[in-house]
Amino acid sequence: PSFGFLFDIDGVLVRGKTPIPAAKTAFQKLVNSQGQFLVPVVFVTNAGNCLRQKKADQLSHLLGVPVSQDQVMMSHSPLRMFKRYHEKCVLVSGQGPLLDIAQDLGFCQPITIETLREKHPLLDVVDHDRRPNVLVSVDCSLKVICSLDDFSVVLFGEPVRWETNLQLIIDVLLTSGYPGNPYQHENYPHIPVLACNMDLMWVAEAQSPRFGHGTFMVCLENIYKKITGKELKYEALMGKPSKLTYQYAEYLIRAQAAERQWQQPIQTLYAVGGSTTLSLDVETGSSWENELASAAAARCRSVLVCTGVYNPHSEVPSDTRESITETVFHGHRDFRFDPGLVEPDHIVPDIDAAVDLVFQLENFAP
Repeated sequence: PSFGFLFDIDGVLVRGKTPIPAAKTAFQKLVNSQGQFLVPVVFVTNAGNCLRQKKADQLSHLLGVPVSQDQVMMSHSPLRMFKRYHEKCVLVSGQGPLLDIAQDLGFCQPITIETLREKHPLLDVVDHDRRPNVLVSVDCSLKVICSLDDFSVVLFGEPVRWETNLQLIIDVLLTSGYPGNPYQHENYPHIPVLACNMDLMWVAEAQSPRFGHGTFMVCLENIYKKITGKELKYEALMGKPSKLTYQYAEYLIRAQAAERQWQQPIQTLYAVGGSTTLSLDVETGSSWENELASAAAARCRSVLVCTGVYNPHSEVPSDTRESITETVFHGHRDFRFDPGLVEPDHIVPDIDAAVDLVFQLENFAP
C-alpha cells in the first residue's frame, strides 16, 4: 500500500463507551485472514487519561481485530520526543493514572496536583468541606518536593476538580514554583507549560457535545490574563489538529510499513474523523521536528464522518467575516483560522463508508 489511515476514536468508532455499528464492519475489510492489517493504521485520539496499552486492549475488544500499543497515539504521545523536559520536575494535571502515564512517557520526577495540595492544604479553599480544620504552616515548594531547580507544568487532560487544578496551576505559574508565596507578576514569561488535547468539546452518549480539555484551557488562559494582563504561553500544544501530532502519527505509520517490509513509500494519509492540520502562529523550533518530517507523505486527506460532533445540517453563518470564528471555529486561540484547512476533502456517513471510499480512490483491492 502507498497510503495509510489515521483513525479518530470518539465519534468515529465509539460514542462514549457505545460502539458505532459501522466500525466492526469497516475493520473486517482492513485485515487479512490472519488478523494482520493490510494497510498501516494508527488510532489518533485526544484522550489522555490512560496508557497506550489499555487503549489498544479496548480497541481490540471493540473492533474484533488485534491492535498493538504501537498503533495507538494518545494526545500526550509526542511528549516522548520532549527529552529536554524528562529530567525536570513536572506538575501534571488531568485524571487517570497520571504518574504511570508520565513515567511511561519518560518523565523522571512527576508530581500530581493532589500531592501539591497535600503539601499546601491552605491553598484549596473553594470547597468548604475540604478546607483544613486547623491552620498548618508548611514551608514546602515544588523545588523542595522535586529537589530540582528546573520544572514545568504538563496538562494531560481535563481534571475532575477544576477549581482545585485552576487555583494551584495559577499559584505555581505566578510564584515560579513556590505556591505558598505571594504572587510575583514580574515573573514573566512563566515556567514552561505543555498542553495535550485542545478539544473544546467531544461527543459521548449525550445528545449534545460535552466539555473537553480545551474548555479547561480556556478557563486557565482567561484567569491568568485577568490576573496579570498577560497571555499564558505554551511551550508546546499537542493533540489533534496540531501539526506536531500529525507529524508524530506519520512517524508511527512509517514505522509500521518498515516493520512489515513494505517497500513502497507512503504517499497519502487519510485522516478519518476530522480536518487534517492547522498551523500555529508561532512554531517552537525543535531538533526532532526535522527527524519526524523526513520522508514525509506527499499529502494528507481528511474524511469527515457524520457520527461525531459534525452536523451536516448545521447552518453556516451569513456573514462569515464577522462571525465564522465564533460560530464555526472551535480551535485553540493560538491556531490561525483558515477555512481551507478545516474544510474536509470528503464527507461520508460513517467509518465503513470512509474505508470503501479510500479503497476506491486508491484502486486498492484487498
